Amino acid sequence: MGMSIGKDTSEENAPMNEINTTPLVDVMLVLLIIFLITVPVVIQTVPLTLPTVTNVPTTTKPENVLISVDGNCDTYWAQTRVDTKQELLDRGVKALKDEIKRQEALGGKIELPEVHIRGDKDVAYRCVGGVVFTMQRAGFLKVGFISEPVPGFVTRD
Repeated sequence: MGMSIGKDTSEENAPMNEINTTPLVDVMLVLLIIFLITVPVVIQTVPLTLPTVTNVPTTTKPENVLISVDGNCDTYWAQTRVDTKQELLDRGVKALKDEIKRQEALGGKIELPEVHIRGDKDVAYRCVGGVVFTMQRAGFLKVGFISEPVPGFVTRD
């Protein structure tokens, strides 16, 4: 609190040229304390070790099954359209049995074929999920998705 005694005519009408920064500093300190307290509370995550992603080219084997699902939920086994889920299941069971018989005849270690699903980017996931479920019911253990990598994207190991 300031007090002025007497009149000094030279400074009385002069404009005030000093800014009071005390309220600004008080507000900034309060905000700093608030953020120091709330940031650790907001950013709580479960400690995980996330897998590293590498772009490995798909090795296509003749025994692998290629299934495509277009934007209209139409399913194709290679190039042939499959009309029902039951038909897809029957074809999957038959293909798996035929491949196991072929590998048994060769007398080596039996390696089950994989299913590679190519889904249109605009297809509803229920269509692709139905294909995954059907192929797992048919007995295929490995079901993967074929995607197109982003041009120029390089992964680091």
